[in-house]
Amino acid sequence: MGSTVRPNRSTIQRTIQPSVTPSSLSHTAGDAAPDAVLRHVIMTRVTQLDATVHGLVTGIVLGLSIFIATNWLVVKGGEVVGPHLSLLGQFFFGYSATFVGSFVGLGYGFITGFALGWFVAALYNWLLRFRKER
Repeated sequence: MGSTVRPNRSTIQRTIQPSVTPSSLSHTAGDAAPDAVLRHVIMTRVTQLDATVHGLVTGIVLGLSIFIATNWLVVKGGEVVGPHLSLLGQFFFGYSATFVGSFVGLGYGFITGFALGWFVAALYNWLLRFRKER
């Protein structure tokens, strides 16, 4: 097994270059200035979501969910294959509960998931900025 190197507080403080100086932050007498800077950087940078990454992850999860669910029903078989899942054909042009349709569903699921995930992350970031400005 390899050893894991965990950075200590001074290493983190040297690598983070804050956009504010310690003197510009208001803090109580018990707070140390580097802790206040680190807290400010964490609250402003870490709490924001990357909309593109959030969209990609949501798109991959939704696309693969439709793909796996469709192929599960195709492999399971039966007289009528996936009557409820076939209703996605009303929204996704060309989709059907078949093996080829699962690839169509994968594409549509990815596009829909990406748009939904990106919008949610962008809305979250906007509300975060709006709240911070108030």
